[in-house]
Amino acid sequence: MIQTTAAPHDEHLVAAMRRALALATRGPAVGENPQVGCVLLAADGSIVAEGWHRGAGTDHAEVDALAHLSGAGTRDVAVADTDTDTETDTFADTDTFADTFTFTSDATGLTAVVTLEPCNHTGRTGPCAQALIDAGVTRVVYALDDPNPIAGGGADRLRAAGVAVTGGLLADEATELLRPWLTSVRLSRPFVTVKWASTLDGRAAAADGTSQWITGTASRQRVHEQRAAHDAIAVGTGTVLADDPTLTARGDGGELLAHQPIPVVFGETPVPPDARLRQHPAGLIELGHRDLDAALLDLFERGIRRLYVEGGPTLASAFIRAGLVDEVLIYLAPLLLGGPRVALDNLGVTTMSEAHALRIHRIETLGEDLLVVARPRDHHAIPAISTPATPTPATPTPATEA
Repeated sequence: MIQTTAAPHDEHLVAAMRRALALATRGPAVGENPQVGCVLLAADGSIVAEGWHRGAGTDHAEVDALAHLSGAGTRDVAVADTDTDTETDTFADTDTFADTFTFTSDATGLTAVVTLEPCNHTGRTGPCAQALIDAGVTRVVYALDDPNPIAGGGADRLRAAGVAVTGGLLADEATELLRPWLTSVRLSRPFVTVKWASTLDGRAAAADGTSQWITGTASRQRVHEQRAAHDAIAVGTGTVLADDPTLTARGDGGELLAHQPIPVVFGETPVPPDARLRQHPAGLIELGHRDLDAALLDLFERGIRRLYVEGGPTLASAFIRAGLVDEVLIYLAPLLLGGPRVALDNLGVTTMSEAHALRIHRIETLGEDLLVVARPRDHHAIPAISTPATPTPATPTPATEA
């Protein structure tokens, strides 16, 4: 029988959850897996172990934390499994992974503070809910319900085993951290970020088509960082033909960053055989069409959860017109160009009441430029948790700058 202990004070739980959220950010933001952190607390609220999910094929955050307890044992009983869960990627049928866990340390009386409901699914790893039960954890406090019906249900499994469970702690902060992943899982499509750079009067290029460089070096480096934080980067065939971009994510010295987004080309025109995109280190996806809904479903099924749209006015406008944009990144340079080369094409707006309303999320200063991060005002809501916790091809316009 699981022993009961005095619960840590609420301030300890809040501090532990903030620590777990910070730990979660150490995991990769790209891929099919959510960023998850876990902290194990003693009865007095002190931290005795912590962990986070480091990516596909590694321990989930809860198991990683349990493994860092003094004297923790190793996992055993390997089985072949081709299923996936919310913290693992797909893998080959021949792969074999640990299914159950054995711990030599005693976690009885500890409280596990986790940013996401412990999973209840056997895929690449065994269910974290059972790992916590087997380790003797007495209480589990988590921020968000797992929205995946295959992996969810860990809270019920824990309660059935006699573990005290509370959900919803710092749910808003966890929702913000996992917004792209939550959106993707709930909509079965990638989280779509649309980016453009323009002058203060909304021009993306001069009258002769030149666009290098509208923004300064600080803005251009931020773009490379954002590319690296996405699974894929989208352009249209017009941009490919006009710019012959590389679409790589590079550092200050021009070196390739560790993660490279895979280029995705919208449009019927094939990418030329000698295009630089064909040398991209992540490969190349040529869709061969302009059907946005079909393309997003295709990309989701390929494991792409975050899509960075950098393909010029035609493609950006198509995504906005279709209501498929989750976040807009606008780099504004203190320049005036005038002329027809505007950052967006026709959005189908004929009167003010039809305008696409945005809500400013934040504004950053990058050198002399501004970065405006905005989200659709009527965007689909992302409910944090059900039970709150007691604690609270057109004419191509050059569109890329790299």
